Parts: sequence; C-alpha cells; structure tokens
Amino acid sequence: MSATFGRRAFLAAAGLGIAGLSGCARAEAGGPQTVTTTTYIPQSYDDLYPGIQTFMDTLATASGGRMACDMFDSGALLGAEQLLPGLLLGVTDVMFQTSSYVSSSFPILGAAELPFGAEDFAKQRRALDPDGPLYALINQQLAEQRVRLLGGMPCTFEYLWTVDRPILEPADARGLRIRVAGEIEGETVKALGGAPVFMGSSEVFEALERGTIDGLMSYLGTIVSRDLQEIVRYGTRAHVGAYTVDAYCRTDWYDAQPPPLRAALDEAGRALYRDGTEVMVGVHEGEYLKAVLEGGVELVEPSGAKLQAFRAAVEPVYGRWEHLIGDPAVTDRAVALINEA
Repeated sequence: MSATFGRRAFLAAAGLGIAGLSGCARAEAGGPQTVTTTTYIPQSYDDLYPGIQTFMDTLATASGGRMACDMFDSGALLGAEQLLPGLLLGVTDVMFQTSSYVSSSFPILGAAELPFGAEDFAKQRRALDPDGPLYALINQQLAEQRVRLLGGMPCTFEYLWTVDRPILEPADARGLRIRVAGEIEGETVKALGGAPVFMGSSEVFEALERGTIDGLMSYLGTIVSRDLQEIVRYGTRAHVGAYTVDAYCRTDWYDAQPPPLRAALDEAGRALYRDGTEVMVGVHEGEYLKAVLEGGVELVEPSGAKLQAFRAAVEPVYGRWEHLIGDPAVTDRAVALINEA
C-alpha cells in the first residue's frame, strides 16, 4: 500500500465513505476515551465472541472507566481483508483478527500455525501466554511494522474437513481443492498434494454446496458457526494447523497512552487469553463437537504409520516459514519456546 494512500482514500476505496466513521470518533467532552474496535467476527461465533466481549468489559473496568470500546463487528466497518490496513491507517484503534489472515504480513505469527507444532493443545495454550517469552519475541518482531499484540485466544487445532471422501493419509488429499485462510495453511495443503483455495469463512458454505471446493482446513468453530456440518461428511482429526484470534493495536497509539491505560490494555489482553480461551474450549467440548457428530459428520483419526506419513509430508512447511522469517535464530527460538512450554 502506497504511503500516500491515506485514511480518506482507504475509506473511499473500501466503499465505506467518511460518514461510516460518524460513530467511531465520538467522545463526550470529559467522558471516557472512545476506543474504536473492529472485527469481521459475528456474534454468532459463540466460542469466540465472548472472549472479545470480555476484552472490552475488562478494558472498561481496568481503566476505571477511562476507556470505552465502540465495537463494529461482523465486518460492519472493516471486512476481514481490510482490518490490518484499517488499523495501520488509524481507522480503528483495536482490531480482533484471526492470525491466519495476517501471518503473511507478520510471518512470526506462523510459529503457532505450523502443522504438528505442539504435542497437544495444552502446550500450545501455555506457549501463547501474553506474559510469556514467545509473546515478547512476537511483539519484538511486530514492533518493526508498528503493530502490538495485546493478547489472544489460541484456537483448538485445525482439522481437514471434506465432502465426498475422508482423508486417511496424505495421498487422499491429492488433487482436492481445500479452502484455506492463510499462508501457512496454504503451504500445508500444497505439501499434502492438494490445491489451496483462499476465501473468507462466509463464502465457504456456498462454495461447498456448489462443488467449487472439496473441503476446508479449519478449527471446529468455523464448522458450527457457519453450519458447515450440514454439508461436510468427514473430518480428519490431525493437528494440520492452528491459529489464534488476537487483539492488535498500533505501537504509536499504545505508546501515546498514559501508563495506567497501557496497563489496562495489557490486562484486557490477558483476560482475552485466559477467560476467552476457557469459554472457547468449553463451547467446543460441550456443544460444537456434539453438533458436528449429530450432523452426521464422521471423524477419523490417523495413527501409527499414517500419522507419521502426515508429519513427514508437511515437513517442507517449516522450511517455507523459515524462508519468510529470514532469520534462523528467530525461527529456532520461536519453535523452541513452543516445545518448552
């Protein structure tokens, strides 16, 4: 994006118009600072939206009422692809975004998206503690691009979901058109012999229905929140990927806040990670898994030699990620911090 492509031009190009900001910048004289907050995620995501709400509620409380979020969800102000440029141009102060949508711009986020990157979800969750060393490394890298990660929810692992046949081994994925949302997901599908198709989650139902794609890589929440259990018939339970749903702001905006408000933003990020993740896991285990099974989806879980074949097939994804980072010391450190969590 050109440096001369300013805030007004971005809004016009996005079809938003300046009037779209009439509710964003309002703040009553002497009242709380209005924090324009955006996400493409709709409130129908029962697993994710409570965490976002917790962030907003915690920020209001921890700031002593000095900060109040003005939320534009469901892409009402900025769609999934517009969130990052909107953040950098000051259209929004805080964005909630899925890491897979921005890891091509911020490759360090790929550390948590690598296939079979953690032995289990508990380790993945520990590694992504906002007060942990991996977060410090991530923010060190993001600072070079004027972005700060406040906190996030590590989503349960991504599986492969298909319509016509299950993927029991890598050869079963050969030639299949698989929807992905990010760079690492795309590389994983290619490593398995499939053809990645990039599209937003709102488009997937129709694409599956029309046969435009044969399946998708996603976490459990996308399946239920988009009613995809009505179409997909098989799910391969293997840690082929992962992502996080995170709160981001600009570093200059964060640094401009007085220390008590920076502390409130950090506390809101911790609440998103701690309480938001807890709610998400409970919804997945208590509701979403049941909904998928009751929808007639057959879950298959490769083990033994077949699981090892998956691990071997996706090994090139690590090399691709290391190339994107361009610094072996950084990639080695990030992977080690996950393994040691």
